[in-house]
Amino acid sequence: MSGLVVVGVDGSASALAAVETAASEAQRRGARLRLVHAFVLPTLYAPVGPTIVGTPDDGLRALVECLLIEAEERAAAVAPGVHATQVLVEGDPLTVLEEQSRAADLVVVGSRGMGGFLGLVVGSTAVRLAARGRCPVMVVRERSEGAGPILLGVDGSPAGAEAIDFAFTEAALHGAVLRAVHCWTTWNAPMPPPQDAAMPYANEPGALAGGEARLLSEALAGHRARFPEVRVEQETVHAGTRETLIEASRSARLLVVGARGRGGFTGLLLGSVSQAMLHHAHCTVAVARGTSSRG
Repeated sequence: MSGLVVVGVDGSASALAAVETAASEAQRRGARLRLVHAFVLPTLYAPVGPTIVGTPDDGLRALVECLLIEAEERAAAVAPGVHATQVLVEGDPLTVLEEQSRAADLVVVGSRGMGGFLGLVVGSTAVRLAARGRCPVMVVRERSEGAGPILLGVDGSPAGAEAIDFAFTEAALHGAVLRAVHCWTTWNAPMPPPQDAAMPYANEPGALAGGEARLLSEALAGHRARFPEVRVEQETVHAGTRETLIEASRSARLLVVGARGRGGFTGLLLGSVSQAMLHHAHCTVAVARGTSSRG
């Protein structure tokens, strides 16, 4: 771990909520906090005329510097012991944050913003950042420090192991219960083989459900051994992934999903499931793409 949490800053209420969340995350991790603004002239809501002394963009830069100062003050109020630095970078938000993610343990952004982060969730930027970021990406929909659990979507695929590790880490840092949910249907659950090879390919009623329950237990087993202090609630649900996780997020403080998987999570970052989580979850959403992709 690099000991660095990066947060996108644009001055919006959503971004300030992300700053508070990022500051809390940095404090729990004993990490540094980096406040980043992507400076793009056409997208900043500020006068573009020249100042009394200086070039036409001096006024814009002064405004951005004020936004970063405000963000640092907000972070200090939430987590006074965290070392925070300001970074002003020329470039589009996606490229800037992707580059910043290479050296970070976590990137935090608000769900809606203005200026360089306009349409973060409304458009495609959030999904693209989660797909291309080199560390977990946390999208803050609401500022909440409730007592709800860390909600984890588990699909049993190798790619999902990164999400499981991140969720266990978050649960340990927050001192929270981890609620691990695995959704399946008869269309995405692999058919188990018959007990007798001479018999037709059929199984006793409940065989699919039993296999999915074992899949969930096996996916969590190694992590439970590494995090014995985390209380885990396992739940296997015969229902659609999107509907189940969105409803479960009502009582959660954080929803964690992986980058790609099988069954209901197939194409998570490129299909409808990830977009549904980012648009409709009732809590902050974290997408753990995996640190193995850094480079």
